[in-house]
Amino acid sequence: MEPTREHDPAVEEDAEAVETFEPALVLEKKHPLAIRWMHWVNFPVLFTMIWSGILIYWNDSDNAYRHPHEVYRVGLGSLTLVRFFPPWFYKAIDAPYHVTTALGYHFFFMWIFAINGLLYVAFLLWSREWKFLAPTKASIREAIQVTLVDLHLRKGLPPQTKYNGAQRIAYSSVILMGFGSLVTGLAIYKPTQLHWITSLLGGYEMARWLHFWLTISFCGFFLVHVGQVILAGWNNFRAMVSGYELRRKDEPSIEAERSKS
Repeated sequence: MEPTREHDPAVEEDAEAVETFEPALVLEKKHPLAIRWMHWVNFPVLFTMIWSGILIYWNDSDNAYRHPHEVYRVGLGSLTLVRFFPPWFYKAIDAPYHVTTALGYHFFFMWIFAINGLLYVAFLLWSREWKFLAPTKASIREAIQVTLVDLHLRKGLPPQTKYNGAQRIAYSSVILMGFGSLVTGLAIYKPTQLHWITSLLGGYEMARWLHFWLTISFCGFFLVHVGQVILAGWNNFRAMVSGYELRRKDEPSIEAERSKS
């Protein structure tokens, strides 16, 4: 005869815990391949566009060529707080007298920038990924909450799926900035052939002014974007490389949200 085993409630509880165990983290698809490709293509293209644009701007605003009226600044009346750009900056990037090279780069990469942007918007519409990107009624409130958390004035981020309210506003704005850069760029590239665009923008000088400040806005977005990626950590960066992200089991599911589309 086999020896009888005593009933042990602790052992039964451990067995039930093992049977009902669920992982605390799950691997989920965050970014489709097309979005990742267009994101990484846009990075060097936009960098080249900004670099070559600054070389072109130097040629237009160099005082030696009697173009001081072309220099943009931030100030009040005769008081100048910031001048774009100081001599040491031009020297650091070797800007002087490279305008022909800059024009060649700028006019070549602008087509890649435009095509990549159009494909990106088309994919957002076709795949319905735009639903994650378009701001909602709660986006402004969430953006304020996210900003307060980043400034360490508040704890606890609002719930999100793929993007929070601040990201929705920022990434949607970048698409509009890209469109604006393309339109203003064409207006100052072909002011005669595309005179109707140039006129709608308020003339050549206004189109040039808008194009410049859109470029500065891209630089500001880039700095904030990189800083936020660093703060978010490796998991967020890896998602833009591999497409997958680890999330907690109790967090909203991106795939579940996609299935509703």
